[in-house]
Amino acid sequence: LSSSHSSRKGTAMSNPKYVCTTSEGKFTVEVFLDKMPITASNWINLAETGFYNGIKFHRVIPDFMLQFGCPNTKTGKGHPGTGGPNGGTTFTNLVDKKEYKRDSGGNIPDEFAAKLSNEVGTLSMANTGRPNSGGSQFFINTKHNSFLDFFDRSTPSKHPVFGKVSAGWVRRPLAEFDLPCAMLKHFGSSIAQDVIKKIESLGSRGGDLKKEVTMISIAKA
Repeated sequence: LSSSHSSRKGTAMSNPKYVCTTSEGKFTVEVFLDKMPITASNWINLAETGFYNGIKFHRVIPDFMLQFGCPNTKTGKGHPGTGGPNGGTTFTNLVDKKEYKRDSGGNIPDEFAAKLSNEVGTLSMANTGRPNSGGSQFFINTKHNSFLDFFDRSTPSKHPVFGKVSAGWVRRPLAEFDLPCAMLKHFGSSIAQDVIKKIESLGSRGGDLKKEVTMISIAKA
């Protein structure tokens, strides 16, 4: 995948993809750099500098969403869901090359540049409900949560979408499964497993997980 990004009018941009390796398997995300350059560039900066490595999913609600990105789950300092990047740190908008500085709380400006709905499989910025309060935390929608759209007036929630899961399947060798010979022959050389669904199944109505799920690494596809 090309690492070049163009902002020239009429030039198609190839959005970058990243492989997220978790303790439950791998999934791939496409980051909407073409439509949400500020938010996408912030996420890419955090991913490529290793910020997300070792962080745990801290809130998973089946038939709703998977929330991730709070560094407190790695350091053990502070309440899970309240942390973010260090204040005053910077990142570069990969489209226009401008440098952005996160505020004292590690937050970035709200970006309502594209009307992208919180559909199944999309990545969306988490925030406190106040303007410009998003930092590193985001969630993966497992249901179409249109009431979270910034352009939906039914609730005050404003969560901009900046990416989507493009592949949530990981191939596992059949040797890892204790299956009868007849089943091995039937399935072939491997079995596909939906990682997003697996993580979702570990959640609860209150958001607590039945077991820890950790992000091991995020690497460009």
